[in-house]
Amino acid sequence: MAKDKALSGTVRVSKWDEIFRQTKHTLRDPVLAVSIITISIVVILFIIIPLFTILKESLAYDGTFSFHHYKEIVRLEYNIDIIFNTLRLGIAVSVLGTVVAFLFAYATTYLKIPSKGFFKILSILPMVSPPFVISLSAILLFGRSGLITRSLLGLRTDIYGFWGLLLTQTLSFFPIGYLMLTNLLQNIDPSIEEASQVLGASRGKQFRTVTLPLMVPGLANAALLIFIQSLADFGNAIVIGGNYTTMAVQIYQQGIGSYDLAGATALAVVLLMISMLAFYLQKGVIGKKSYITVTGKAAKERQLIANKHIVAPVYVVCMLISILVIAMYALVPYGAFVKLWGADFSFSLRWFKYVFTVGLKYIIDSTKLALLATPIAGVLGIVAAFLIVRKKFPGKEAMESSILMAVALPGTVIGLGYVLSYNTPPLVLTGTAVILVVALVIRSFPVGTRSAIAALKQIDPSIEEAASVCGASSQKVFTSVTLPLIKPVFFASMVYAFIRGMTLVSTIIFLISAKWQMLTTAIMGQVDQGLYGAANAYCTVLILIVGGVMLLMTFILKKMNVDIGEAF
Repeated sequence: MAKDKALSGTVRVSKWDEIFRQTKHTLRDPVLAVSIITISIVVILFIIIPLFTILKESLAYDGTFSFHHYKEIVRLEYNIDIIFNTLRLGIAVSVLGTVVAFLFAYATTYLKIPSKGFFKILSILPMVSPPFVISLSAILLFGRSGLITRSLLGLRTDIYGFWGLLLTQTLSFFPIGYLMLTNLLQNIDPSIEEASQVLGASRGKQFRTVTLPLMVPGLANAALLIFIQSLADFGNAIVIGGNYTTMAVQIYQQGIGSYDLAGATALAVVLLMISMLAFYLQKGVIGKKSYITVTGKAAKERQLIANKHIVAPVYVVCMLISILVIAMYALVPYGAFVKLWGADFSFSLRWFKYVFTVGLKYIIDSTKLALLATPIAGVLGIVAAFLIVRKKFPGKEAMESSILMAVALPGTVIGLGYVLSYNTPPLVLTGTAVILVVALVIRSFPVGTRSAIAALKQIDPSIEEAASVCGASSQKVFTSVTLPLIKPVFFASMVYAFIRGMTLVSTIIFLISAKWQMLTTAIMGQVDQGLYGAANAYCTVLILIVGGVMLLMTFILKKMNVDIGEAF
């Protein structure tokens, strides 16, 4: 017993000695120390404190510690229905979105079909547009004054609710699964599948017994990521949800509409717990499993399937989905030039005149704030990844966990946390441009960090160690060795940050003020008032700005010999 105590004491001393040694080593390099402190401050102020504030608020009632607000969630049948609505929708979107994602990934990777480039571009479109463009288009097509339902079929149908959300969220989120599954399918060595054919297996049996089992972890990962996106979705849910209320919308309506911040925080904590459970299941359990025994790129070129009995049905389904998506995106600019949707389809510029007069402030503010947030998010993401992968310092695991956790934080939760945390002294930020830039940075830089971590783990550390041995400081190693090796990831994260900055709605809807406005909230306001022409004009301008900046950045990067496509 005494020996065990002495041994445990030795372990504790060794652990503290190691922490002291790491701290001492960090302080020797001022740039490294400043980087760690800066990232730590950002994480503590804008991820940890807002979440802690939400938890604290949800457990307070009449100035005392209480579970009253959680009991109210359980007591009120309406709240239980909202939770089940969210879970039911999330599961349905997850299953359907994964199936669609797999069809597109399989078609572009395994089948000999035309239009592959078209499918690839189409699958990325929902990722570079406002989150509710699909919902707005669905209303224009299938709503009470819809082009198909009323104008062509003479019906007065109602697309609002579960089925409308299922359609729009599936089309919005399946690209996430598509990108993941395409990468996994490309990395399956064709020789494994060809071996089963040599042994006499048919195409169908080969798919069932070889390809599909190899894809099980990837399919589960894609399904969980789409599920998380559905849980957190605010834009589609508030535009086309109707009476089918989800938790993300209820948090906003209860906190801002009904001024019941305490009740909203309790619901936010429940949503956060569900999201975190799904995230850590994806990351910690399924994310670590892999049935692919041959890693890296395929050893030989895959023989594409040309059998018309396989190719034709898959191609037809993908093409039908593609036509639907194209129709939805084509409706946005078309609706912007229509005088009055559903009544007068004559050509008019009234909505663009409205946007560039009344709405000019929204355009300027959004672009300005997104451009400010983009380099900050890009630098923070890449520096945080470098610290996490390449450096040892006290608190590294906590930093990594907090940043990666932020990827799964629902926007309404973090937005509510900012309102509660920075609306009173000592740090009053609400109503300022600072809190909006912070929100845009926090919603994008963790994604850049995650991508950069994956890229850095593929680079042999000895390359950087050689520079250190030659006397280079951490700053010199990072700027001269590490950054050039992961340039595509760095610039891709900046492109993503700008897109996210222009299209974000769930977090910033809590933070806008009379002084600072955003395009996405302006679009939602027009939809709420039934001014679909103005909403379409705003969306068209937003898509043109995002597309224009992306083309400009791509052109500049090509001149610098950087292909951001390598990062995806």
